[in-house]
Amino acid sequence: MIFVATNTSIPVPKVYCSFEHKGRVYILMQRLPGQDLSQGWNQRSEESRAQILQQLHNMVTELRNIPPPDGVGVANVDGGPIFDQRLPDKAYWGPFATIQGFHRELHNGVELQDNEEALPGLRELIQFHNGPWQRPVFTHGDLSSLNILAIDDEVTGIVDWETAGWMPPYWEYTSAWHVNPRNVFWRDAIDGFLLPFPHELEMEKIRRQYFGEF
Repeated sequence: MIFVATNTSIPVPKVYCSFEHKGRVYILMQRLPGQDLSQGWNQRSEESRAQILQQLHNMVTELRNIPPPDGVGVANVDGGPIFDQRLPDKAYWGPFATIQGFHRELHNGVELQDNEEALPGLRELIQFHNGPWQRPVFTHGDLSSLNILAIDDEVTGIVDWETAGWMPPYWEYTSAWHVNPRNVFWRDAIDGFLLPFPHELEMEKIRRQYFGEF
């Protein structure tokens, strides 16, 4: 959050201190005003929704415009492992020197020979994962309506940055689309503030089918 506050104008909680106690890490931070967007989103006017989505679009653009450090493929803000409980088998992954390396881990290192039979979509997924790829972009990783605060038509904060890091360009979109059951309505909103990646979304659906848990 300190990194985001330093490099963007996005409203994030101010961090007062962090400490470890009995093997657990705690962060004392500011409580931001506002209610999360899951409360009353469908009751908002079209104009209200459009204003909020435009603000979110501008904020995400700021994130994606932060230049990545040299030599980083997929990593957290400090160049260490990424954290995401939605990924299979383990919560911490990497870091990876390349996006291809991250993808290889996601599909368990499976490679296919040209004449080898494959499950539907698997060959296309591996070809997609192998790239080529642009540089990573800084990504929140969980832009659910539950993590965005607003008062009236003003976004007052984005919270829950534990999954943030340097990720493939499509990751923000596909992560926002794969929502929890309380948040399915949000799928209709994300094209209004995130650059759509329809092909990448289909590839993520295949990846989750064969290699994911969620």
